[in-house]
Amino acid sequence: MFKHSFASVTRFPAFFALLIIFASAGALPARAMPSFARQTGGACTLCHVGSFGPQLNDYGRQFKLNGYVWGDAKTPVPGLSAMALTSWTSTSKGQPGGAAPGFGDNNNFALDQASLFYAGRIFAKVGAFVQGTYDGIGKVFTIDNVDVRFADQGTLGGKPLVYGLSLNNNPTAQDLWNTTPAWGFPFTQSGLAPSPGAASLIDGSLSQQVGGMTAYAMWNGLVFIDGGVYATLPRRTQSALGVDPDDENQIKGAAPYWRAALQHTWGPAYVAIGTFGMIASTFPGRDKSAGADRYSDLGFDATYQMQIGDRNSLVTGITYIHENQNLTASKSLGLSDNSADKLNTLRARATYTLDNTYGISAGIFNISGTQDIGIYAADPIDGGAAGRPNSNGYIFEATYTPFGKDSSWLSPWVNLRLALQYTIYSKFNGGNLNYDGFGRNASDNNTLFASAMFAF
Repeated sequence: MFKHSFASVTRFPAFFALLIIFASAGALPARAMPSFARQTGGACTLCHVGSFGPQLNDYGRQFKLNGYVWGDAKTPVPGLSAMALTSWTSTSKGQPGGAAPGFGDNNNFALDQASLFYAGRIFAKVGAFVQGTYDGIGKVFTIDNVDVRFADQGTLGGKPLVYGLSLNNNPTAQDLWNTTPAWGFPFTQSGLAPSPGAASLIDGSLSQQVGGMTAYAMWNGLVFIDGGVYATLPRRTQSALGVDPDDENQIKGAAPYWRAALQHTWGPAYVAIGTFGMIASTFPGRDKSAGADRYSDLGFDATYQMQIGDRNSLVTGITYIHENQNLTASKSLGLSDNSADKLNTLRARATYTLDNTYGISAGIFNISGTQDIGIYAADPIDGGAAGRPNSNGYIFEATYTPFGKDSSWLSPWVNLRLALQYTIYSKFNGGNLNYDGFGRNASDNNTLFASAMFAF
């Protein structure tokens, strides 16, 4: 269940300068989805904090809530966009044998992904965000996040009501806030660095494997509710969409999902608090011979945003997920030592953006849970000798977004974000020193990640 180093820092300045020169010279452009900007006739700042996605401001949340259909700008190009993410990754200690097939032990350049999008209105009340991605590390093409929406407006009790349906393939991909897993901080991370192996079911474990329909409503701009069900896509469908269905947890029947939130704005300040969750019975590794496990995920989150003048902002957020695991099937199959485990995930971050251009973020994360050697086994780099899922640490990030404003070069056709991120691990996969049982320390996985994201 464990999944998938700070060296040669002196090489970084030259790399970052190269990215700036390449981007400024022009060919590739920003991922606030320029197709949305072309549809609305506004720059990326209209919807996004800091001129670039996925952080949404109030207008951006309303745009998504109303089905991606707002805007009357005339454009010869339909809702099509493209995006490319390139990066350089350095860990404190290299990974013997290579960070991934075709890559060296350390200090790797990569085309992390290249994506095509349909993002915008389809009909008067139907819009979509559909992403197809080439993974330059795994060398595969997949249908990535999909969110197709119908939305309409009415009244309830004399107050405005927005209601709709979302068809999507990743629980929380339809959410309006950046505190739920699909769009949570950090928004990009290296695919060539070790990462903690434990994650709750709702925390990305089902992404692109499932299909779901949820119904939602926002009443009086204050109360939001969303609920529906998800089911695992057929094996052939997943394979056709570029997803490997082997060894995944297959949902038995359908899994209910819910989301509720309260939001309010006081002048330049905005606050939202909410809860979300999911309950699923699953066949471990698609094996039905021993029955099903059962996962119950309950999450809580809060967001605070402060607009400081016209072009500066402060955004903070916190997320907590508690998962109860009934693992009777996994234990019968010899995949776990316990018949019941728990897993807890906590994330918090704060981001300050200056002039809609310069951003600095600091975040903390903590994963903890039950010891289970059957699930969390010793293995070089990706394993854990203690048999525990515990990982914690800090993430610091600086970003530069030169475009995405009304007066920017080729607005609203082009955008770019350069980012420098450093992740520090105090504990990794259950330990600090020799956490994997093969001599690797948690700090060996500290990661410097420089990236350039272009969209057009």
